[in-house]
Amino acid sequence: MSNPAGLRGIVESQRLNAALAWLLVGFLVVAAGANVTGGSVVWAGFVAAVAVLAVVPAVRYRDPFRMLPWEVLLVASLPVVGRTLVIGQRVGGFTLTGRMTTYLAVAAVALVIAVELDVFTPVRMNDAFALLFVVVTTTAAAGVWAVVQWAADLFLGTSLLLDGRPESVIETELMWDFVAATLAGLLAGLLFEYYFRRRRASGGVGEGGRR
Repeated sequence: MSNPAGLRGIVESQRLNAALAWLLVGFLVVAAGANVTGGSVVWAGFVAAVAVLAVVPAVRYRDPFRMLPWEVLLVASLPVVGRTLVIGQRVGGFTLTGRMTTYLAVAAVALVIAVELDVFTPVRMNDAFALLFVVVTTTAAAGVWAVVQWAADLFLGTSLLLDGRPESVIETELMWDFVAATLAGLLAGLLFEYYFRRRRASGGVGEGGRR
């Protein structure tokens, strides 16, 4: 799993990849605006953050074709689709589908951050450390997200967490959040490591010419 060159080869310079990546960025921008209009300020912030992270390579290199793999951005965009397709579906009081969708996306965002730290800062990560970074960051995100929901409910009048359910049910759901985040981070980390290793082996990842 060691990769002496770090994660730099993941930033691509291919026309098809760039076109699909920019299409996803456009979708995220529209979704962020729709969430603001609909009063979902917290989700709008998450979607906007993903869009900003997605365009960092193009801005940094001053090259619109230099983008992350579109597949990673697609996974990071899953909460937008998930909120449309699975919102409100609960099993025993717990939003299981939405939870896994959200934390798989958080894991993808953690991978994006790992790649951009490796490429644009003195920090260097091999594949094993990047996997660990994704798992730990995704689990930590569950705690941050719980605080964000609580603060939004108190100060913005939302009902993301404090929605009238018994306190014991809310606490149990938060514990499932940590379980789901850890599993999603581990799964996503392993899948991405396998995905990028296969692309390197086939010559699909690199800083070569545009195609």
